[in-house]
Amino acid sequence: GVIVSRETIRLWVNRFGAHFSGCIRRDRPRPNDKWHMDEVVIPINGVKHWLWRAVDANGDTLDILVQTRRNAKAAKRFLARLIAQFGQPRVVITDRLRSYIKPIARQAPGADHRAHKGLNNRIEGSHRPTRKREKLMGRFKSPRQAQRFLAAHDQINAIFKPRRYRLTANSYRHARADAFSLWTAYARDMTA
Repeated sequence: GVIVSRETIRLWVNRFGAHFSGCIRRDRPRPNDKWHMDEVVIPINGVKHWLWRAVDANGDTLDILVQTRRNAKAAKRFLARLIAQFGQPRVVITDRLRSYIKPIARQAPGADHRAHKGLNNRIEGSHRPTRKREKLMGRFKSPRQAQRFLAAHDQINAIFKPRRYRLTANSYRHARADAFSLWTAYARDMTA
């Protein structure tokens, strides 16, 4: 029954989003070693920026990074960040962007790199919630704000929106109840 404005929610995300997303990342199981990587353009104040996103085989977002470029150096930076967090992948699936070739060959030499348009459908669907949020928020105001918001939103969205098509109605209700109990525990951690 509490009514809050969008501005209040934005301030809450800026203040508490990093804490909640960090707790969720800490508690989630080890991700799959098959990664899907993609980039999508997001306009910020009339300037093109690229949102780089990596998703594992289960559809869980590994990481996102907002950058101004879409070249091999940007791909290298994003891949280095992923490898530092999660270790070497077994398989990396990308679209046909040639900027991925050298960074994957150098930083993950044992990984099987598959570059094909049709194989990367899992990650193409993960951009949809970002586009939805972007429209509701009236675009992002700065790259830093976009990075902060999307990093928190992807993690929080993962626990509150379980994949409905895989669950029965009863399982879905249990998943939602679990999400709220996790959220309560994370909020308790913050106040302790």
